[in-house]
Amino acid sequence: MSDALSDDGSDFNQDDTQEDVMTPAELIAKLEEAWLNEKFSPELLENKSEVVECVMEQLTHMFCHQQESNLQRVKKGDAKASIHRMEIDRIRYVLSSYLRSRLQKIEKYFPHVLEREKSRGEGEPSLLSPEEFAFAKEYYANTESYLKAVALKRMPSNLQTVDMIKAVPEPCLDSFVFLRVKERQENILVEPETEDQREYVVDLDEGSQHLMRYRTIAPLVSSGAVQLI
Repeated sequence: MSDALSDDGSDFNQDDTQEDVMTPAELIAKLEEAWLNEKFSPELLENKSEVVECVMEQLTHMFCHQQESNLQRVKKGDAKASIHRMEIDRIRYVLSSYLRSRLQKIEKYFPHVLEREKSRGEGEPSLLSPEEFAFAKEYYANTESYLKAVALKRMPSNLQTVDMIKAVPEPCLDSFVFLRVKERQENILVEPETEDQREYVVDLDEGSQHLMRYRTIAPLVSSGAVQLI
């Protein structure tokens, strides 16, 4: 993957002052992991704005400073140029799909998203990026204004308010998801499916794949111990 970006990884700037320096392959792997988790998770996950900003910055750098000089040295019809462009397009697609998935969830669950962000404890990672937070607040205000203008103002005075938290359904955390285990987990408590069943515990071996209720493994998704697929 990184070969398509650059033979020696020079397409991606690396700041020597950063404590954690990622290679191009590691950066794209982080983006793809965040994308798949966000795509298959029923709820909005913690934002990965640092990864997004880094990928966007490096893509801009590749287009503005590297692409022209690199491709000029490639002979016409050489497959390397096509592969280079396809890899850039693929990364742009993954990035766009990740951001689009997040915006769709914000629009679908906006009051619950804002409530979670509001109740976030000190030191807990932010659910929304600053731009997403501004979007969610604006979407909330616009939705409220629209409801008042179209319907609520025509109703009796005691019915002219609406509780958005109650009106908008919450994400279904009991839905089932496929996952791949990245780090072995022991004694994972699985809730019963029916009243006749009892709770039980399972061990998740590294590399194994499972179909499980999202609520059960949500903390493992957040910690990076499992990957949704």
